[in-house]
Order: sequence, then structure tokens, then C-alpha cells
Amino acid sequence: MLTVVRVHLPSDIPIVGCELTPYVLLRKPDKSVFSDDVPETNPVDGHFLRYKWYRIQSDKQVPVCSIHPTEQATLQCVGCIKANLPAAKSYHCTPKCFSDAWQHHRALHDRAASAVNENGAEDDELSGGMSTGLTPSISSTNLSNGSTMVYPAQVTRRSGGETWFEVGRFKTYTPSADDIGHVLKLECVVVDAETKLSVGHPVTLTTSQVIPAPTPTPRRMISVSGVDVMGHLDSDGRAGSIGNFTVLSYNILAEAYATSDAYNYCPSWALSWPYRRQNLLREIVGYRADIVCLQEVQYDHFDEFFAPELDKHGYQALYKRKTSEVTHTLDGCATFFRRDRFAHVKKYEVEFNKAAQSLTEAVVPSTQKKTALNRLVKDNVALIAVLEAKFGNQGVDNPGKRQLLCVYQANTHVNVHQDLKDVKLWQVHTLLKGLEKIAASADIPMLVCGDFNSTPASAPHLLLAMGKVDPTHLDLVVDPLGILRPHSKLVHQLPLVSAYSSFARGTGLEQQKRRMDASTNEPLFTNCTRDFIGTHDYIFYTADSLTVESLLELLDEESLRKDTALPSPEWSSDHIALLAEFRCKPKTRR
Repeated sequence: MLTVVRVHLPSDIPIVGCELTPYVLLRKPDKSVFSDDVPETNPVDGHFLRYKWYRIQSDKQVPVCSIHPTEQATLQCVGCIKANLPAAKSYHCTPKCFSDAWQHHRALHDRAASAVNENGAEDDELSGGMSTGLTPSISSTNLSNGSTMVYPAQVTRRSGGETWFEVGRFKTYTPSADDIGHVLKLECVVVDAETKLSVGHPVTLTTSQVIPAPTPTPRRMISVSGVDVMGHLDSDGRAGSIGNFTVLSYNILAEAYATSDAYNYCPSWALSWPYRRQNLLREIVGYRADIVCLQEVQYDHFDEFFAPELDKHGYQALYKRKTSEVTHTLDGCATFFRRDRFAHVKKYEVEFNKAAQSLTEAVVPSTQKKTALNRLVKDNVALIAVLEAKFGNQGVDNPGKRQLLCVYQANTHVNVHQDLKDVKLWQVHTLLKGLEKIAASADIPMLVCGDFNSTPASAPHLLLAMGKVDPTHLDLVVDPLGILRPHSKLVHQLPLVSAYSSFARGTGLEQQKRRMDASTNEPLFTNCTRDFIGTHDYIFYTADSLTVESLLELLDEESLRKDTALPSPEWSSDHIALLAEFRCKPKTRR
């Protein structure tokens, strides 16, 4: 007879919308142990496993902290109650929690007061004492805008019992909104396949309280002329006119790199892949981009999750994984495009390992080949897709001619060491030379996007944005293999411009300009961890064939730092997404 040895969940905290799949260890009569599932359709030794999930609903009502949803609330902000804000936002677990969150919590009160004033109503008790320059003093019961900490009333048990609701009969269960605040119990029992009767005692597992999935504030699309275009959507829910298209670029942080050692400030449950993948999917789908370029996509996650899930939303997928021999940690680049907007014409795959081998064979002395390969072989890849537009007014100036688009994305996130600046620049130069060949063979618009792991004003960034690198640039000092010489070769003829530089050139965009670096016309950051904040991600476009219509708003550092850094419960990558809306320019007649 089969026996259940152990049952546990990979994540200790259940979250609404995130699948719970227990790990079950079983023992056969011969004492061998295995972990494969045993469904009724495929019994083992005449037995199978039966699962039941229950929601335990207690008479005791326990409010949870709005900042730390795994903690029970012990105090409440009266200002929220007076402002008719949702009660869930008013709870805090400790006075320190309330104090630390005050700068952001106060904004809720300010927005509520503004809404009251706009409606012509007045509430002197709430708005009269507001002061955005003060912080709360926990030793006092009265905060700067009349908010007071009170302890929420606890409803005592009337019957002393609990009510169990059966909510699932499969191995996997996805918590719903009805489960919030309640404990879940899994019951696993061995069943005789012939009699359908349970054998032995069931093994149970009880979770902690289910918490709602933290959701970030939606980011708006901003016209480069300074007009908020959110709300001006087409019939498919996309911003802009039917002839325009949108492109998303996002480093989603592969599971292999999302370790507690690297991001110990992020709660373990928010770092777990079952949680992060659902959060990332909601965010990506919510942008409704026509073309989605993702970096750090683990190969098994592409096959098992992203490709099938995005297929449900109308996307066709292309993928190129890194060329490492370590198969269990491989990640790569994925490009998705809407089938109703584009058709796939051609795909180019670039493997820098092969380029490195060719380079060393051609220019490196035989005695240095091993050293050269150790420096150049970093497993990075690039994915280039040629797509044909199906929409709108393309080709109006030349009826009958196909409108093609070349989309290139790179993933160079592993080259983070300061002594590999020559390798990063060589990779970017190699790619640009390849794109020049494509441009020479076909006059089509180009997009170059991804995580280049290069900050603004670095040599790789300048080569992309300016078409050349100053021979005196400090990044050229380190070149032990001589792969960057002569420096005069570090040029290209593609008219590339950074999409987000449009914010710096636009009018009426003061808030976005404050989030830009005035010296480089790039965002202040696209990558925000506890140890680093800066820009590594870009969307470049050929300015002779495309124009930027709108951009996804940038985030401010203060809002992200409330959870220390990225990733966080709200944002599931250490990078932020970039999204640009483009319009094809009419071709100049010759």
C-alpha cells in the first residue's frame, strides 16, 4: 500500500490568484520513495491520491496590516475613516509601521481631501489640519492632519467553533477573493482504486491566512506632447490610432537569479516564482502592447507558462535561449507579437559565443586564444525578428507594398563586471554591424530594445545613440585583447534615437522630466535594487522611419523605495517595464 510521507507547499503564504501546488512525498510497499502524482486514472499498486481543499472560516474577525499583509493589525488611522477611505488601507501592525508608511499614507488623505474640495464640499475636521511638511509623532495621539491611532474592536468568538468550506478537489488550488483573511487546509489521503475507500489516516497541511495580491498603481501612457492618452483607447483597448503600434521591453528577472541571498529585502513569498509569474503576467497583459520583448526568460518558463498564457491573449511567440551548457539555469530573449497586428516574416538568431570564436581565430595569436575565449564567451544571445504589419494605413504612399518592421532585442545582463566593458562594447558593435546589413538589404523601420547592462553615456550607449564613440572615452582604456582597435571602426550609420528622450524634448512634461537625466536625456533609472539604481534598459528606433507618439510614464524612486527596492510585492522584477507607441512615417518619394 502507498503511504504519504510528507506534504508541503513551496510558498508559506497563500496569495489570491497564485496557484498552490503541494509537494507530496510517497513511499511504495518496497520502501522506495517518489514524488510523482498518483491520479485516479493512473493508480500505483492499486491505489491513488485524493485531495481536498478547505477554507476555514472562524467567528473571530482579524484585520490585517495594509503594509504587511501577513501581520495582524493592531491600530487604525481615524483619518482614513473620516475620509471614507477603504478600511483595509487604514490598518497597521505597529506604530513604527504607521510612522514608516506615513509619507505615502498621507497621500491617500490628500487625494481624498482634493476630491472633497472639487465637489464643493468642506470637512474642516479632516482638511483643516493637513500639513504635507510634517511627519507623525507616535508619542502623540494626534497626527499632522487629524489622524489618530485607535485599536480596532475585536469580535470575540460566539460559538468557539470554525466553519469548514470545501473549495477544491484537485492537487492544485488557486485562492480567490473569498479566501482572503482565512486559513486554507489541504487534506491528502491514499484511496483504494477498487473500493474507492480511503486507506489509513489523511495527511493535512494548514496554510497561513490568505492575503490579497498586492497590485501597483497603474502606469499611464503619456503623449510626448504632454497629453495623458489613457482613456483614449481604440476598440481593442490600446492607446493611439489604428495605424500606430506599441512596443514593450522588460527584463522580468529569471527565477534562477531571484534568490533570497541577492534580494533578502524582498519577502520570500513575493520572491517565489508561483507568485511572481502571475504578477508579471497581469502586468504584461495589462499593457496591451502589440510587440512584447522580454529578457531573462527562463527556457522552461517560456515553454510551460509565458508562451501558452500569452497565446490565450492573441500573441505569437519567438524565443532564443542562451548558449550555456548548464541547462537548468538557461534563460534568454522572448519576443511576442499580436497575430492580428503582425505576421512573422523572418527570424535571426545571434550567438555571441560563435562570434567570439570567429574573432579569436581571425585576430588573436594562438598562444592567447584560450585567454581570449574565457573573456569573450559569456553565453549572451540576441533575437532579431522581421514582422509585417497588418493594420491601418500602412503603405498608403505606396499601395500594394508590404510594411515591414525589424525588431531586435539584446540580453547582456550577465556582463556586470567592470573589467568587461570591452566585451559589452564589442557585443553592441557586432550587433549594430549585423543590423546595418539588414538595413542595406531592406529599407524597413528598426527597433533596438532590451537590457544592455550599460548606463547612459557609457561607450555602448553612446555607440547606439550617437553612432560613434569618442576615442578618448574611458571605457576604451581596458582592451586587453585589442578587439576595439582601431577605434575609428566603432561607428554605425543607423539613425537610432532613444524613445524615452522624447520626454526631455517634449512640452508640458515637467513631472516626467524630473525623472529624467538632463545630461543624457535618459530615465534616471530602469533598474532599482538596494545596491544599485540606474538605467540599463532602452528602446531605440530609427528616426527616419518612425516617430514616437506616447510613452509609459516613468516611476519615481521614492515610491519604489517604500519597500526598500525592487523586486517587491507590487513589482516582481528588479527592472521596470518600458513601453513606447510609434507611428510609421510616410516614405519620402524620390
